[in-house]
Amino acid sequence: MTTIELLPIQDVTACCSPVTTEAMTQESAEVLAKSLKAIADPARLRLISMVAAHEGAEACVCDLQEPLGLSQPTVSHHLKVLVDAGILHREKRGTWAYFSLVPGALESVAALLTSPTR
Repeated sequence: MTTIELLPIQDVTACCSPVTTEAMTQESAEVLAKSLKAIADPARLRLISMVAAHEGAEACVCDLQEPLGLSQPTVSHHLKVLVDAGILHREKRGTWAYFSLVPGALESVAALLTSPTR
């Protein structure tokens, strides 16, 4: 079995057609499934929501741990997965990291799962 690495969402949209336009190849399905897995976790969905809803649509990692109720290493792991998947952007400011949504990332996921308008 071949290992398929997690691709940023923008890369997935370049390689994969929307699931409703044509039958997916096995490889495309595996690539898309790995990317979707990055957001298919309750903690990661909450992090996406918390960042998007935070003032200025960005949040410091220091503001995410307590409301999420998870340890710092666990929150950092989930944030890294979301950054690697191309959902969140990380910016280091001094000793803190700030996270924001990558523009268009969630729309790209939605476009892969919805029927095109005809």
